[in-house]
Parts: sequence; structure tokens; C-alpha cells
Amino acid sequence: MSNEFDDAKTHSGSIPRPPVFQTKLEEREFLKFRLAQALRIFGNRGYDEGVAGHITVRDPVRPDCFWVNPFGLHFKLIQPSDLLLVDHNGKILEESGQKNGPFRVLNTAAFMIHSKIHAARPDVLCAAHSHSTYGKAFSALGKTLDPISQDACAFYNDHALYTQYNGIVLDEAEGLAITEALGSKKAAILQNHGLLVATPTIEATIHFYIAMERACQVQLLADAAAGAQGGKTVVINSAQAAETGKTVGSAMAGWFSGSMEFMVLEKEEGVKFQSSS
Repeated sequence: MSNEFDDAKTHSGSIPRPPVFQTKLEEREFLKFRLAQALRIFGNRGYDEGVAGHITVRDPVRPDCFWVNPFGLHFKLIQPSDLLLVDHNGKILEESGQKNGPFRVLNTAAFMIHSKIHAARPDVLCAAHSHSTYGKAFSALGKTLDPISQDACAFYNDHALYTQYNGIVLDEAEGLAITEALGSKKAAILQNHGLLVATPTIEATIHFYIAMERACQVQLLADAAAGAQGGKTVVINSAQAAETGKTVGSAMAGWFSGSMEFMVLEKEEGVKFQSSS
């Protein structure tokens, strides 16, 4: 992402950039804080469905491990100390700051999906999957999003469709199949299941998940309205969709747009990251 940030300018100067850390331990502390915030943002937006849904972030100290929300704790309640550090064998490691307690259980589906994505995609820092309403509804159509708006162009040629539904993801083969379907793209629609987004930053992952959920909602509305009139939804031509997608779908755009979600949360909660080092 560094080249994109170095080249990005506004009319009045350079845009803000991601924070720089003095040590990997400080970076870990920030990412845990940010991940907990991301989960609360999901909760505030109603992306919860019982115990379903998970967001992970690769650990900067141990890149072969990732942090994930525990099984059974609502998104709205999650704090950094609640997060689990998990290796790619599914073992919970005791570096999370909470060795005991009622929420030290790993969601098997989270492990099966996210461990494979993090292993296959070194470019992915953060991955998110949930059963949000419009994503679930659109996933039942068995198709990808059409470029029917500027915002939907963020996903033009950059999201996949996983066409199999084999029940709850409880085995390694299913996680591998989802990862293979995702390929090098930033998002996937899991048929009859929900949405999946994986990007180089927590902020971009949160932004593109929210944007994809909205794109599903808008297409459902537009297609229904067009169909009621005996017509079809108008799509943006391929060349313009691709060109627009380079801007609104870039990792830089995702980080910058996603940062605003965290600004709002920090204003509402009155809490910002404070390094202990």
C-alpha cells in the first residue's frame, strides 16, 4: 500500500496516512485496539446473528498467527483483552492478556475460513465475515454484483462468488475451497451464506464490508423496481466501471474511508488509542 499512499494527494496536500509504530509490540497493541473497535462497529450496525460472524487481524509479532473475537461474546461488548491469539493449527496462545474467563473458545468456522486466507494471502492483514441482512439476501441469488452505481464499481472485477453451500464451515477442505474462490480479490459472496472481505488494513476491510452490504441492498432494490416495470437495471459500461473501480476500490480509498468509521466510534465512546509503551 505504500506506493498508493505516497502518490495520493488532495487538492490542498497529502491525505492522512496510517500510523507508524516504533516497535512490533506497539503495533500489536494498536491492532488489537482497532480490531475490537471494528467488531463494535459491526455490532452497532446490526451485523450480528447470534454467534455467527468474525473479524481477524494478522499478528505483527507472530505473522503466522492471528487475533479473532471469541465465540459467544457479542460484537458490541468486545474489548482488546477479550481477543484470542490463534496459530494456524487452531491453538489459542496465552498472549492475549486474558488467560481465563468464560469467553476463551474459538469459533471453529472462523478458524477454518480465516486461517486459510491468512496463510494463502500474505497481503491480507484483516478479514471479515458476517451474516448481515442484505448480504445474505443477495447471496441467495447466486450471482456477483453488477456495476450499477459508482460505489458498486469498487467491487468491479474484484469480488468472487463461492457457489457451494456445504453447511457450517467445520472442516479444512471448506476453508480451502472458500480461499481458492476468493483468489487474489478483496471480497467474495458466499452463496446462501453471506459476505467475506479481506484487505491490507482493518480500516479498508471494515469500509469495503459496509460498502458491499450497501451494494447488495441497492441492487436488490434497483432490480426489484426495474422488474416491476418490466425492465432491467441499467449498468455502467465495463471500461468506465473498471476505471472508477481503480479509485473507489483501491486499498488507499478503503483505508481513508474506513478511518472515518473509527473517528465516529471514538467520538461516541470518548476513547482513543493510547500506547502503553
